[in-house]
Amino acid sequence: MELDLPLRKIIHVDMDAFYASVEQRDNPELQGKPIAVGGGSKRGVVSAASYEARKFGVRSAMAGYIAKRNCPDLIFVRPRYDRYQEVSHQIRDIFFEYTDLVEPLSLDEAYLDVTQNKKGNPSATLIAKEIRKKILDKTGLTASAGISINKFIAKVASDYNKPNGQKTVNPEEVIAFLEKLDIRKFYGVGKVTAEKMYKLGIFTGIDLKEKSLEFLDQHFGKSGRYYYYVVRGVHTSEVKPHRIPKSVGAERTFSENLSSEVFMLERLDHIANELERRLEKSKIAGKTITLKIKYSDFTLQTRSKTLPYFVSKKELILETAKELLYQSKLENSVRLLGISLANLNTEKKKEESPKESVMVQLKFDF
Repeated sequence: MELDLPLRKIIHVDMDAFYASVEQRDNPELQGKPIAVGGGSKRGVVSAASYEARKFGVRSAMAGYIAKRNCPDLIFVRPRYDRYQEVSHQIRDIFFEYTDLVEPLSLDEAYLDVTQNKKGNPSATLIAKEIRKKILDKTGLTASAGISINKFIAKVASDYNKPNGQKTVNPEEVIAFLEKLDIRKFYGVGKVTAEKMYKLGIFTGIDLKEKSLEFLDQHFGKSGRYYYYVVRGVHTSEVKPHRIPKSVGAERTFSENLSSEVFMLERLDHIANELERRLEKSKIAGKTITLKIKYSDFTLQTRSKTLPYFVSKKELILETAKELLYQSKLENSVRLLGISLANLNTEKKKEESPKESVMVQLKFDF
């Protein structure tokens, strides 16, 4: 299947163990030691782990007590999100030296479209190398990068030579690269989907490529079309420099399960206060308020209400959250509460923002 599509030069930059690396850099006593950013208590969760900790199987989203069991010498460090955001801005400033087409995915990773760049450098591979060196010189932190013709392949490639490495997949190498790729490496294929694919005899890209569009639609619904095209190197999503959030929220996991609604109201007050702070900082308001409840048995429940007007102030948010809390009887004791705001006033801005498209020759050097 040959498609005459515009090729872009896309770089995906991914910082190496970002939160943990910042902590090790700021505190020399932590360098070379297994550390986890997050909580080590029974209810704590690992937000990030250093490479020294990863050797013991410590991973993000792992329960703190399991991480400690896997690595008895593990050192837990409380997260400092303001600090990570500060360093992230320094890194982002470097990206903008090369292109304005920067799409941040989080504090520690971003896509860059360098098809046409401020340096006039025709080699995306050399640009990625320069960027990684500048990040190291400016912050003392290492980054890895993937370089290819679209966002999907660039993201997959950035994971290949971690940490502190990069991989380029040239246009003529794309199909062979994807055919050999383990299906678990495909961005968008999680653990459950991978297991389903295994049962259908799909283990690598070439196995996936042999399946018809009808077959993939039948077994994977809307995602089937996505899998059909990405394994053929087709991913037309552009780098979007102005990613507008669809919702803004805040939540808290409690050290002890809550069974009293009085205590829950007290926690909701703090959560609403934090949400108001985030909304004010981003100058955002919304109409749909959602209360998130996670019970002690880990079952999740959400309750929502859409107001006829935009809100951003704590008082109105909290009033609605209380109403949602009392909407029906709680099923169990509660370990987590969260409030989020959607149906934001940014949707109009999104409709008005112009789309950018870069058309280039089919053949060029990477």
